[in-house]
Amino acid sequence: MSTTLPPDAPPYPAGDGRPMRRASDRVSARRPLRRASDPVSSRRPMRRSGVSVATTHTVSLVIPARDEARNIPWVFEQIPRCVDEVLLVDGASRDATVTVARHCLPTVRSVKQSAPGKGNALRSGFAAATGEYIVMMDADGSMWPGEIPHYLHFLDNGYDFVKGSRCIAGGGSLDLTRIRSLGNRALLTVVNRLYDSKLTDLCYGYCAFRREFLDELNLRSSGFEIEAEMIAHALRSGLRIAEVPSLELPRRSGRSHLHAVSDGRRVLRTLLAERPGARSAAPLAVGER
Repeated sequence: MSTTLPPDAPPYPAGDGRPMRRASDRVSARRPLRRASDPVSSRRPMRRSGVSVATTHTVSLVIPARDEARNIPWVFEQIPRCVDEVLLVDGASRDATVTVARHCLPTVRSVKQSAPGKGNALRSGFAAATGEYIVMMDADGSMWPGEIPHYLHFLDNGYDFVKGSRCIAGGGSLDLTRIRSLGNRALLTVVNRLYDSKLTDLCYGYCAFRREFLDELNLRSSGFEIEAEMIAHALRSGLRIAEVPSLELPRRSGRSHLHAVSDGRRVLRTLLAERPGARSAAPLAVGER
């Protein structure tokens, strides 16, 4: 696995019309500055961000959400125009998540998940997506949509699966607690040893991949562990994986649905069960259908 672009690849996109930057540049100058604190009812539908990227592929953005009505406006306002369709997968929200999403972006596609859990939500969104590239991100405002062009840049230059990393130059976290940090490092050690990889971050769900490899990912998980399952199956399948720097922001409103200890155990069980050579690990070969 390598995260180095080919020598003839075009410069890393800044995405805002300014001179191009490389992947190693820090993101501090590009952090989002606006907060969506105004009542949504008093605002007109928001316009998409002007950030763009020169890609010839169609892009689907899958956003699982449950009770995120207060966070949706900021997230949707930051979505760059290079995204062709936005799919909001609603997890039986008790607030106005879907209504707010349609108010902010009338073209949003609302997808209902058939069972509880983030894993089920993502699988439902992936199945409904039509784009050649699929990007996944959270609805709580912890992931900045303005980073999407960076993920697309690597897909356009030969990579099959691109994941965000908070632990390489240009990345970071403003929301990582001590227990989450320790758990992430421990699980990262496990995945690197079991799968003979050199990843720098694991428990972070900002990813993009080519839709043609959805079968190779062979996703079955129903909870937060689906993010680890995706990476494990991508490694086992021999997909070309790249990591890009990403800044994790604090959740803008509400409480996280993540349970660090219990979800961490589920991630560990997934990594062990899906490791190469394990009985439960079905053979995954790129190109097979």
